[in-house]
Amino acid sequence: MDIEQAAQGFAAIGSEPRLEVLLLLVKAGPEGLTVGDIQARTAMAASTLAHHLRFLASASLIEQERRGRSVFNRARFDHLERLGGYLLEECCADSASDREDAA
Repeated sequence: MDIEQAAQGFAAIGSEPRLEVLLLLVKAGPEGLTVGDIQARTAMAASTLAHHLRFLASASLIEQERRGRSVFNRARFDHLERLGGYLLEECCADSASDREDAA
């Protein structure tokens, strides 16, 4: 993951409503939730929810699949793991103990 992808992912979860939606989808697991289910649980207006879902999808944090008349939304666990790992990838690389061990 490059810094641009990471920044886009963190920006997408940088708003309370989008984080709320993403957490609902994480809790729902791989089967995900329909737009109607998310709307019922968050009480967001349909247009507002659609905006947040588009933002999360464009950051590759969720995927959407149409099945008949319903659109299912699922968290992209692989991408979320990479995003979390991005923060820890260089953990302690500049700490004094690491520099001393290398010497």
